[in-house]
Amino acid sequence: DKTVSLRKDLSEMHEWITQAEEEYLERDFEYKTPDELQRAVEELKRAKEEAMQKEVKVKLISDSVNNFIAKAPTAAHEALKKELDDLITSYQRLCSRLNGKCKTLEEVWACWHELLSYLDAENKWLNEIELKLKATENIQGGAEEISESLDSLERLMRHPEDNRNQIRELAQTLTDGGILDELINEKLEKFNTRWEELQQEAVRRQKSLEQSIQSAQETDKTLRLIQESLAVIDKQLTAYISDRVDAAQVPQEAQ
Repeated sequence: DKTVSLRKDLSEMHEWITQAEEEYLERDFEYKTPDELQRAVEELKRAKEEAMQKEVKVKLISDSVNNFIAKAPTAAHEALKKELDDLITSYQRLCSRLNGKCKTLEEVWACWHELLSYLDAENKWLNEIELKLKATENIQGGAEEISESLDSLERLMRHPEDNRNQIRELAQTLTDGGILDELINEKLEKFNTRWEELQQEAVRRQKSLEQSIQSAQETDKTLRLIQESLAVIDKQLTAYISDRVDAAQVPQEAQ
């Protein structure tokens, strides 16, 4: 009987739709690792493609039912037509939901990689600060050299907050959805701790360098005064020698 055959096709397609909904849309998903998230994205892509491929089968069933209705007695029309309409509605809803969820997960995956990218950029900057702090740890030299080191450190510390703000926003977006929350919180805690420690150390080093500059300037001033004084004495003694003045005649200078 053609009606039985058509109803069997409709039923099998309904079952497949129900199974797909349970498998990909109704389950509670938890993504605790990047691997789990990546597998979910790939799995949902395959499910979306499989659903799209079923479009041919849905069309064949639809054509078969419509052809049968065109030739069958009116009494058989209504029930079959309703089953077909229900199938098409369920199928379109499944495709729409799969597309939506797939797009969402792909955006989540992109968001995770964007977060990693910003963290990597900021950690590279922190590495530069660490190297700069080591380079200025026991710096030797005069006021000018120390001042150059201070300027270099201050330029490095004038780092825009944009990346750090992006890290906070991206992390918040992901953890609000319960996605990779433990891993992200761990990474953020490590990053923020390192950021705070290096910031504090940089502030301490800036103050230390400022004090060193002041000390070096005072030392330079003292040395300059000594040099000026020695130059005056040297000039005076040279004049004495030229005039053949005996040390006994100038006891203070002799001392």
